[in-house]
Amino acid sequence: MSNTKGFDELQNKLKKMVEGAKELEGEEQISIPGLLTEDFVSEHAKFRDAQQIFDESGFEINNAEDFKAIPDDDWDKYIAQISDFGSWSEMLKATTAEHVKRKMGL
Repeated sequence: MSNTKGFDELQNKLKKMVEGAKELEGEEQISIPGLLTEDFVSEHAKFRDAQQIFDESGFEINNAEDFKAIPDDDWDKYIAQISDFGSWSEMLKATTAEHVKRKMGL
């Protein structure tokens, strides 16, 4: 009987993965604060959440245009100073991977 239970658990896990994949397929764009969860930020950076990362950066960030105007090298240096990552790109890759895992139920 334990084989049946194991099969049922595997089947449920696969079903959750399929549902998660369908959700991911429908997502066109994820906001940065949506990716940088409190758990992720507090685990990998000196701050408690994404808003604090932006607030403490020393850059004036009131909207997407302000953020885009920050020189990439300056933002990368800041991210390297306050997190486990060497650049903004590395941080985004890691948080995106975690987002996908959450959606897939992994």
